[in-house]
Amino acid sequence: MRNRQAAIAFIFVTVMLDMLALGLIAPVLPKLVLSFLNNDMTRAANWNGIFLTVFAAMQFFFSPVIGVLSDRVGRRPVLLLSSLGLGLDYVVMALAPTIGWLFLGRIISGITASSIPTAFAYIADVTPKEKRAGAFGVIGAAFGIGFTLGPAVGGLVGNTNPRTAFWVAAGFSLTNWLYGFLFVPESLSRDQRKDFSWRRANPVGSLTLLRSHPDLWKLATIQFLAYVSHEIFAIWALYAIYRFGWGPRSIGESLVVVGICTAAISGGLTGRIVAWLGERRTLYIGQFFGAVGMVIAGAARTGAVYIASIPVISMWNISFPAAQGIMTHHVSEREQGELQGAIGSLRSIAFVIGPFLFSWTFAWFIDPKHSIQLPAAGYYLAAGLLFSAMLMATRIKQPQFAPTSTTTPQIPDVVPPEGVTSGSVAPLIDPKESI
Repeated sequence: MRNRQAAIAFIFVTVMLDMLALGLIAPVLPKLVLSFLNNDMTRAANWNGIFLTVFAAMQFFFSPVIGVLSDRVGRRPVLLLSSLGLGLDYVVMALAPTIGWLFLGRIISGITASSIPTAFAYIADVTPKEKRAGAFGVIGAAFGIGFTLGPAVGGLVGNTNPRTAFWVAAGFSLTNWLYGFLFVPESLSRDQRKDFSWRRANPVGSLTLLRSHPDLWKLATIQFLAYVSHEIFAIWALYAIYRFGWGPRSIGESLVVVGICTAAISGGLTGRIVAWLGERRTLYIGQFFGAVGMVIAGAARTGAVYIASIPVISMWNISFPAAQGIMTHHVSEREQGELQGAIGSLRSIAFVIGPFLFSWTFAWFIDPKHSIQLPAAGYYLAAGLLFSAMLMATRIKQPQFAPTSTTTPQIPDVVPPEGVTSGSVAPLIDPKESI
């Protein structure tokens, strides 16, 4: 029981600190980039786009690799190496003498952040099937907390020297690695592990698993539409500036509201709603709220109504854990890492497509050269995608569970592979199979 609580706490803290660290550098990275480019805003904007693209590309390529790797060597070594790598990466960026070093840092960040699917696989390992959606919701709360605190802390500590924020982010990640190294056991027993295969680990091959069951493929399509729709937040600030004349303070306050609502709904409501309605209904009801919220945001004529759309949109967060919960029921326990890696690849593809799609839509519909002026077109497009996903979700079958014991499931003790001492972490990964 105590081991399981320590493990769940570690996963919660890992995700929260990863989001906190990423959010922490968000306000200061542009300033650091500008300092390397003699304050040339045009070049800085281009580099910002390059950073976003390379980060998403690393997620796309490495999420399935790391997911399949965790099915082979266990979740613990993958998570520990990721936390350690992320912490050292922030040190590299804090010391970066040129923008090329920052570029290298974004590549490493994209790779190490690809371990998030492994965190979800860990939750699937230690949680009964009927309770997974609620557990995934708690992890969603960690995203919200990190998203809320990160930019605020980053703006505070990096106000004078942007490099300070990178040092703080490194401290968070390395502290989390130390906690996990000392206290967190392995969740995947040796008899449940699966051989590493590059066919399953490559981004295209990983999609084969998603096509192994009709409902799993439908859910993957539903999630992809949802992930693309979520990238509407790429224009949240630009739209507010254009429509309502907001400044940085108003934008920051609105993002804090987003984070608070995300944390409260994901952590406080998802488990209860799933227990009440079941995963299938929770999935499409959440998407319904998301679509309605997008319509409200697009139709808003004042900043107050724009803010009021946030709690409605945030109810959408109940659908993501529900979808992931259903998806975990369609694969074996030996394939949870592979599944989460494939989902991570879908998310990364959406991360590449979504910002461009909504930025282009916004730019096109505010261009004076065009006869149709509809600044909110992006929000209506996102609403349409979510309504489509909702209709597909109504055709998904609700999983049926066999009665389970009320006792808390136990996770196996840490058992290192043959030839590896219990205090070793890095040697758990075979160099021939490492990324």
